[in-house]
This record gives sequence, C-alpha cells and structure tokens, in this order.
Amino acid sequence: MNMKEIIGLRRRPQLIAAGIYIVSLVSLFLPFASVGGKTVSGVSAALSLGGLHLAAAVLTVLAAAIGAFLLVRPSVKGARLWAAAGAVETAAVSIVLFASKMIIDGSDLFSEKFLVKNFGIGYWLLLITAFVGLYYAMAATKLSVGYIVLALMTVIWLFPILWIVLTSFRGESGYYVGYFIPRTFTLDNYINLFRSDGPLPFLRWWMNTFFVASISCVLNTLIVLITSFILSRQRFQGRTLLMKSMMVIGMFPGFMSMIAVYNILKGMGMSQSLGALILVNVASSAMGYYICKGFMDTVPKAMDEAARIDGATNFTIFYKIMIPMAKPIVIYQLMSAFMGPWGDYIFPSLLLGDKQSSYTVAIGLKWLTDQQRIETYYTQFAAGAVLVSVPIVILFAMLQRYYVEGMSGAVKG
Repeated sequence: MNMKEIIGLRRRPQLIAAGIYIVSLVSLFLPFASVGGKTVSGVSAALSLGGLHLAAAVLTVLAAAIGAFLLVRPSVKGARLWAAAGAVETAAVSIVLFASKMIIDGSDLFSEKFLVKNFGIGYWLLLITAFVGLYYAMAATKLSVGYIVLALMTVIWLFPILWIVLTSFRGESGYYVGYFIPRTFTLDNYINLFRSDGPLPFLRWWMNTFFVASISCVLNTLIVLITSFILSRQRFQGRTLLMKSMMVIGMFPGFMSMIAVYNILKGMGMSQSLGALILVNVASSAMGYYICKGFMDTVPKAMDEAARIDGATNFTIFYKIMIPMAKPIVIYQLMSAFMGPWGDYIFPSLLLGDKQSSYTVAIGLKWLTDQQRIETYYTQFAAGAVLVSVPIVILFAMLQRYYVEGMSGAVKG
C-alpha cells in the first residue's frame, strides 16, 4: 500500500489511528468494571446503563467503522470527519470517568458501591486508545493537535459545571441519582435559600461574604498600589533586600501560619468575627506587589519629573498620573483581591468556628454537605454554588479586557 501523502492525507498516521481504533473497539468486550465479584463488559454496561455509556460505546464503534472504511477508500474529507468523531468519542469516554459513580450507584448493576478503582482493563484501554487514536487521526489530516486538546479539556471542565447547574434545578432530592438530566425541574431550590422562615440563613451568609470581600478588596488594592508605587518610583537603602524578602516570604502558603494567626486573634478578642477575617485578608497584601510594580515600571519616569517641575507631590503623582495610567493593573488587582476572599474556605473555617451567624458562603455550603444533611440539602447546595459563581462570572466578563491588559503589562515590565 502506498504510504505517501494522498492530497494532504498522511497514510502512515492514518494506518496507525485505524489500528488503534480497532483496539478500542475490542476493549468494549473486555471487563468494564468489577465490583463484589461481579464483572461486566463495556457492551453490557452500555446496554444496562444507557445514556452516556451507550453513547460512548456507539461513538467507539463509529470511529472504528470510519477508520476501516478509510483504509479502503481514503479521502481528506472522510479523515476530517473521522477526527471529529474521534474527538467526540474521546470527550464522552473521558466524561464517563466522572459520571460513572453517580450513574452506576443509582442503578441496580452492582449491589455494592462503585469506586473509580473498580474500573476494569476495558475502560482504561478504551480511554488511552481514544486519546492516542485521536492524535494520529489529526496527524493524518494535518490538524493542529493543540486546538483539539483544548476543546476536549473544555468539554471535560464544563461537565461538572453543567452537572451542578442541572442539579440546582432538580426537583428530586438526594445526592446520588442514576441519571444526569433531572426528571423534574423546579425553582424551589433557589427560593428555599432565601426564605425568611427557612432553616438556611443563606442571604446572611451571602451578605457576610460580600462585606468581607468588598472591604478586603478595597484595602488590599490600596495597600498593594501604594507599595508598588513606592518600590517602583523611590530609591532607598535596603530597597532590593526588602523586595527580595517580601517575595520569598510571599512564596510560602498562608495556611502555614493559621494556628499562630488564630491564637493571636483569640488573644486580641477578635476570633469568630468578620473583622478578624478582613484583617487576615489585608495584613499580608503588600507582599503581592510584584505584578503591579512590573506594570508601573512601564510608565515613563519622565512624566513624574515633568509633574515635579510643576510642583506636584508624590501623592499627586500617584493619584493623578500613575492611577489613570495604570488602570488595567488596578482593575486586575481589584478582581484578584475580590475573588480571593469571596471563595476562601480555609481561614474562615478556622476563624469563625461554630458561629453560624458569621459564616461566609463557603462555610455555609460546606455545612450543607455534611453527612447528616447532604441527602436533604444537596440540591440547595447546588443552587447556592451557582449563585456564588454568578457575581464572579459577571465581574470577569465585564472586566476581562482590563484583566488581560494588566497581565500583559506586568509581564512586559
């Protein structure tokens, strides 16, 4: 058989991909999962579970069939269709990894709980051949592997998000269910979160989080901007040593000092308060100066000198020249300083303890998923998770341009 290119179609990668997809077809008949001594093949699991598992099996057969057909009648269009089918198959097989426990535990396929370690050789071989086969199918048609990998990863990343969103509208309670799309849709999960007579003070948790994140955001940004301006524009003895020391100390994760910080705040009588949480978020903010300083270094110093000739003070230069010029990095810092406290769980869980009235959303949602409450409140937990993410999504969508400009300017500096 001719191994040369056929009008843009590379035959050698095509042959390799075809062989790999045939192996993936064979993997459907190997053990898919083994639990409690019972073993099922990929075909049996697909027929028993249906849905995503059946779709993955059908796509596997389709990819192998197209590959076999292209061996007889090679064509560029057919090979591109083959790569597209392989991409969808790879995404489906990958998502099965995340969805199998939920679906299998909700079915009567096994009498015991299913774990990822119970996957058999059939599934792992199918997963590996799906990715490798897709790579060679794309190489045969000269398609960029990078784009398809990003597309696959996007599908995999979006799956848990879609799952949470659908769960937030699910009318049936409970944690483990044997299906992906809810059988009944309802808004009660969102309504119950804000009921004044309900058992969940979600609105109070949300307001606590917004208060802490907003105050921390303003103070954090102000401290970082002032520190960055001084280190960028001023020259004084020990400046280099100070910057290096702050950078090294800032590399250590904050939770290393949690116990010491808690004992200090407890001694000051500030434990279990939102003020303590704000203080923790702001206290070490100056050590995050390096990104803002990198951006400010790109602003010409000639502008400072011209302003000084006109009698401007350091504060005037900072407020009227540097801040307007550094608008992208200010927006970047505001977003970063807001998102940190908004989604933080570690420090609030330590500082606030069991004082439920001071809980932030992160601790409140964790409280909903405790063992004794998860079956009752899991759908409301999903609704709360969606509501928490909405402000961040809106904020990032509105300010994305400034965020990118801030990052690019910092790298340039």
